[in-house]
Amino acid sequence: MHPKRSRTYHDPLHGAIALDRQDPVEQLLIRLIDTPAFQRLRRVRQLGAASLTFHGAESSRFTHALGVMELTRKAFDLLAKRHPSVASHRATVLCAALLHDIGHGPYSHTAEEIFKTNHEYWTRCIIRDSAPVQTLLADFDPALTAAIESVYTHQHPLPLVWQLVSSQLDCDRLDYLMRDSYFTGASYGHLDLDRIVRSLDIDPEGNLVVSRKGQTAVEHYLLVRYFMYAQVYNHPKNLAATWILQQAFQRAQACFDQGHLAADDTMTAWLHHPHAELTLDHYLAADDIVFTYHLQRWQSHEDRCLADLCQRFIDRNLFKGQDVSDLPADDRAELLAKTRAKVRELGYDPAIYCGLVHSQSRGYTLYQRGIKIWVEGQPIDINRLSPIVEPLTHTYQRTWLLHPAEMTPWLDEQLTQRTVML
Repeated sequence: MHPKRSRTYHDPLHGAIALDRQDPVEQLLIRLIDTPAFQRLRRVRQLGAASLTFHGAESSRFTHALGVMELTRKAFDLLAKRHPSVASHRATVLCAALLHDIGHGPYSHTAEEIFKTNHEYWTRCIIRDSAPVQTLLADFDPALTAAIESVYTHQHPLPLVWQLVSSQLDCDRLDYLMRDSYFTGASYGHLDLDRIVRSLDIDPEGNLVVSRKGQTAVEHYLLVRYFMYAQVYNHPKNLAATWILQQAFQRAQACFDQGHLAADDTMTAWLHHPHAELTLDHYLAADDIVFTYHLQRWQSHEDRCLADLCQRFIDRNLFKGQDVSDLPADDRAELLAKTRAKVRELGYDPAIYCGLVHSQSRGYTLYQRGIKIWVEGQPIDINRLSPIVEPLTHTYQRTWLLHPAEMTPWLDEQLTQRTVML
């Protein structure tokens, strides 16, 4: 019986993602997808704890990684038709796109904040040291691993190769904006994707540029990015869920250090981090399921604070977020001090049960060259051409006071009194 010629993944955004087994690069992609390290991404949610805010946000890093690979393949293959000299880099750019998030830990970016890890560091460790992945890359081309790393470090000699994967207009951002919009139910992410991809080109130095006809679609993309950060990624409930997780695991570490916490080998290794070296095996053994299992167990822990924090996360009894962005810094500090005193009266630890968190939204920065529009043979930054983009370069910051729900009436009264005094 002959194996099927292709492997197809049915994606809610991109439709059928078909990989041809007769194409050596695409056969490599299929084998990389089948490695345990990549399959683990099925068990890591794309948006961390955001499903507690947006109930449809259940998609995984696995689906996102496939989407980034598919967008990169479309964009690169179109560019290679126009510029055949770049075709030799196809394996590098497609593998880099597929594997770019393989190093994400449990709850995606949330674990990085809690445990001070870095998914880009672990991505490079996995492609170098995880035997199933490394063997496939080395057997295909002994130089492929180094070439992929040069994409992640932005050192690849052909800039377009890393710019398709990591830049202000890359396939990673295009996919996650559309995917996160789709799964959260937000209506912002309907990008003119075909127009953007077909407007991409290469300048004489090998940099990615956008033709003038694609400018409007890119402007729309930058507006979408701004709205997604302002309304989805920095939603106060997301901030509250992250805060609860941080406090729960910090409390768990304190109990663990005192010898009063049960955990399996994987969780033990993470609780030791960064005091002990976290091995690649222990890193890859962790996912959302493992971490959530421990939070479930710790709901009945003898430490009242740890048990309560875990119950709050599991049962979605999150803290409330009061927007105090308009208050001067001194007034915020005064309000926080009063709130902590009130929280202490309720029997809670004020350092754990209330605090100020900040969120920032900005639609466009000049990070890694910015976005260049090709105008009469010259690359011009879109910021200089578009009246829409310039305002997006300014940072929009909001500050939230997180607190238990039972504090809401008291806080409303405090803020009302402050408004009357003003």
